[in-house]
Amino acid sequence: MAEFPVSEVERQRRRYRRTRTTRSLLISAISTLIIAALIVVILASSPGWKTTQQTFFNWEYAKSSFPAVLSGMWLNIRMLLVAATGVAIFATLLAAARTLGGPVFFPIRFLAAAYTDIFRGVPFIVVLYIIGFGIPALNPSRRIDVTLLGTIALVITYTSYVSEVLRAGLESIHPSQRYAARSLGLTHGQTMRHIIVPQAVRKVTPALMNDFISMQKDVGLISVLGATDAIRAAQVQQANTYNFTSYVVAGILFIVLSFPFIRLSDWYTARLRKREQMGGTV
Repeated sequence: MAEFPVSEVERQRRRYRRTRTTRSLLISAISTLIIAALIVVILASSPGWKTTQQTFFNWEYAKSSFPAVLSGMWLNIRMLLVAATGVAIFATLLAAARTLGGPVFFPIRFLAAAYTDIFRGVPFIVVLYIIGFGIPALNPSRRIDVTLLGTIALVITYTSYVSEVLRAGLESIHPSQRYAARSLGLTHGQTMRHIIVPQAVRKVTPALMNDFISMQKDVGLISVLGATDAIRAAQVQQANTYNFTSYVVAGILFIVLSFPFIRLSDWYTARLRKREQMGGTV
């Protein structure tokens, strides 16, 4: 396939774009180095910096606590996977229940709205205490795994958040698409499954990713029930060494866990914005 010759005007435009890109990168690098240098100078000149460094950023304590904290992190990851699956299922059902039309479905809509209002208003730590300590108190002779109770608390709380995001996505789809699908003979369930839900999920994916990232952090609160997760392992290390570096190690592991999803959320948001600005539908 023959290539068309590039005009001199286009060459000038490309050179200008490259110059602007190089200039922007250079300014960004210089400003970043200046800010980093200022932070280092401020920290190093602080009177208690050496004590803080030994208490929170001690390399020897970090190496010694890392295996235990990493082992506890696997519990957080397993809980996260199970809770995310449960939230995806129940939130979709709850969002669909809130969009049901007709007076006959009023009790269902009312109960779904009451559920979301209550559990969006109650702090997660309160729900965790009620589920983690309240349910076992109903039958003290039977022991229930605290990991299961913590996962249930996560699902209950984040189902209310995610269902509202999904409901907003469902209601953003123009009603004409529902009418067109029904006119073609599709049932309500088929219309939701094949027409409405795919478009709604695409619209609210960035918000759903933010909820998922928040859930990643709240998984660490399972430690209040006594489960040996990353936070509890860090607490044990701190109690043995009187040094808080193990908590920093746990925090870094949570950052490593959430970082890919943060970058994926930013990339998808930018891609969605670019597609909307171009006016495309693909």
